[in-house]
Amino acid sequence: MARTPAHYLVHGPSLRKQRKSLGLSVQEAADRAGISRSYLQRLETGTRERMGPPRYIRLRTVLSATDDQLSPPPEELREER
Repeated sequence: MARTPAHYLVHGPSLRKQRKSLGLSVQEAADRAGISRSYLQRLETGTRERMGPPRYIRLRTVLSATDDQLSPPPEELREER
């Protein structure tokens, strides 16, 4: 049985691109996901990179995105190690 991760890494530029492709403002996307506008802005700018599962799943659903679309590219993950 797969366990839910403690947190998800998100890639700010990918998050912003997905939101904009849907024509959503930061406030609209945040409201729909049940998070604050400032929290979403910090994610998009890279000030925050991790999200807990409930918030992540709500935001991913609002953005009609897959995990791969919101995750950092593999080359960025290698650089962090």
